[in-house]
Amino acid sequence: MGEAVEIFYPNGFCNGTTKNQPVDETHHQFDSWYEETIDEDLKWSFALKSVLYKGASEYQDIALLDTKRFGKVLVIDGKMQSAEVDEFIYHECLIHPALLFHSNPKTMFIMGGGEGSAAREALRHKSIDEVVMCDIDEEVVNFCRRYLTVNRDAFCNKKLNLVINDAKAELEKRNEKFDIIVGDLADPVEGGPCYQLYTKSFYEKILKPKLNENGIFVTQSGPAGIFTHKEVFSSIYNTIRQVFKYVLAYTAHVPSFADTWGWVMASDQPFSIGAEEIDKRIAERVDGELLYLNGSSFLSSATMNKAVYLSLLNETHVYTEENARFIPGHGLGNNHL
Repeated sequence: MGEAVEIFYPNGFCNGTTKNQPVDETHHQFDSWYEETIDEDLKWSFALKSVLYKGASEYQDIALLDTKRFGKVLVIDGKMQSAEVDEFIYHECLIHPALLFHSNPKTMFIMGGGEGSAAREALRHKSIDEVVMCDIDEEVVNFCRRYLTVNRDAFCNKKLNLVINDAKAELEKRNEKFDIIVGDLADPVEGGPCYQLYTKSFYEKILKPKLNENGIFVTQSGPAGIFTHKEVFSSIYNTIRQVFKYVLAYTAHVPSFADTWGWVMASDQPFSIGAEEIDKRIAERVDGELLYLNGSSFLSSATMNKAVYLSLLNETHVYTEENARFIPGHGLGNNHL
């Protein structure tokens, strides 16, 4: 989401919080707003209770905001990553479909996922023996361990193997293969750390060879709204379609993102189970109740409106290192925090 984090008092002056210093957690009350530039002529803002943290790691800008509408909000490189009240929508959609469509998933590799929510959802599946979570940014991981208390059990789970490394390099050096590989990556932005992990060469030469024969790959794919789906969603879909035999795009509205969001799931095995079987597998395999996803809602999420359907059908752009697409915004190379 958006471009830069800007914290304003009513008179328009920015909050002068010092970088890399946590704000006093007594939660000072003040009338200020978080504002994202979604596009050059469109902004999205909401009221804050307090700024819990602002800082910068080697790779990314980081902020944790306590908002009046969405609770604690994690912002990286000026883009909303997740909000306390509705992150379950994004993470259930990212993690559970691939695990449910697989006949017997045992191992998962998560690219990114430093906040721990993707691992949390994966570890709810009784069949899972190991989740490797590989994030390049140790400071973000440690930050989320400290502040995002909802994921503390996941970080302590013995089935979680946390690796601090570039996901591309980590996959290249590993000998084992995985049942599920997940892209819980930041959106591709100019100056960001991970746009190369959306390219055809990465999918084809590095990622796919690390999947087991009936393995499934799934990635978050950026905004998928009626006005935003051509930024990167249709391109990521078309790129993955060049590499895998069966590719399924699906979407859901995430209120804190102020847009519909997209995911793409791919395999060389068909996705052939229906709503009743999905619900049966949820009941048998998943600990606890899902808050958002069930069989019928997932199948409906894979039905696009006419405009998005035609864009996916007719997209010709293939994501490469030399010909990448980016959503509006900037990575640490264009620091605005």
